[in-house]
Amino acid sequence: MQRSILYDNFNSKRLYFRLRTISFYAFVRTLNIEADGVDPLYTDVPTPFRKKSERKPYPTPMKVLIRRAKQVRAARKAQPCKIVEEAPQNGLLIPELVEVAQRVYRARGSLLHGLWDLVNVVVPVKRCRFCSEVHIGNVGHEIRTCSGPKSGLRSATHVWRQGGIEDVVYFPECFHLYDRIGKPRVVHDERSRVPRIPAIVELCIQAGLVLHDYPAKRRTKPVYSIEGRIVDFGSETEDEYLASEDLARVKEEEEEMCLSSETGTANKVLESWFEMVSGAKKLMKKYQVWTCGYCPEVQVGPKGHKVRMCRASKHQSRNGLHAWQEATMDDFIGPNYVWHVNGSSSDADLLVNELKRYYGKAPAVVELCVKAGAPVPDEYRSMMRLDVVPPAPDEADLVA
Repeated sequence: MQRSILYDNFNSKRLYFRLRTISFYAFVRTLNIEADGVDPLYTDVPTPFRKKSERKPYPTPMKVLIRRAKQVRAARKAQPCKIVEEAPQNGLLIPELVEVAQRVYRARGSLLHGLWDLVNVVVPVKRCRFCSEVHIGNVGHEIRTCSGPKSGLRSATHVWRQGGIEDVVYFPECFHLYDRIGKPRVVHDERSRVPRIPAIVELCIQAGLVLHDYPAKRRTKPVYSIEGRIVDFGSETEDEYLASEDLARVKEEEEEMCLSSETGTANKVLESWFEMVSGAKKLMKKYQVWTCGYCPEVQVGPKGHKVRMCRASKHQSRNGLHAWQEATMDDFIGPNYVWHVNGSSSDADLLVNELKRYYGKAPAVVELCVKAGAPVPDEYRSMMRLDVVPPAPDEADLVA
């Protein structure tokens, strides 16, 4: 009798802890569920560094990629010769994305002009001499996260110097493709003849933006696919020059920023940032963007280039070629996440190493605009940890 009672008590306790564990994980999932495009309630602070020998995580799981490849191979065997109907894989433009590409190009121009005013006049930017760490403020923080040369001798403390616009937002460059369908790859011998431009500009050009300095082939008829090879029986068409109107609109926006106040400039920079990012996300859903799994190289097009310029981990086994995989928005537009803490921008002593777990993070563009007077965007409130009240520096020893 006593043995059965003990057994029942044991089962009830085990069931209690099991239900509590299930309810905890269900609660965590409800916080991080993204339904109908709504951001999760809690966003973790992005990790600052990654081991050089580690590969970037795949945005799409490998099982899904293998299943897609098998479906494409089966469809190719069933119909070896066919007309590619889906744009832009068939070489044609998507009409509704042409205007999006023009808006993204205009937003990038106004963003860079507004950042120049904020960085050189309103809020200074600091950059570490030995690593890629960036800080928005008059004095650099004291958080020991430096991973540059001889960082162990300095106890991972940063050595700050004056920064610029390229430290706030980073636009990686890629090779410009004249024909993204007929000749989608740049080989190693062509590396000096093919120009390199910012990847976001190349994405806009492939989506329909016209720039005289970087021509692109436009087709009027879809291409054929014969056993996986693209065959073009159509003719190219002349593009109408639409970039002059875009440049005039960019100049008007720049003049408005010059006449506005600091807060007005910060608000317009934030608007340009969100317009550029949202438009780039729409374009990346249709136009492929690749990145190397070990280095920050980016290429816009159906395939990655074949230039042997990778110097990251395990490049000897690839003969210097890049390990291409699907790119994310952080690979395409470097946001340069910086530390954020509630308080005035002049109080730099708040950011101490002992209290770094109480600090949030935000893209450097957002942090710069917030310190210039713009309101905090709702998309980054959870990441910036505005609901966390950090203790005072002299209370670091008293906090568990």
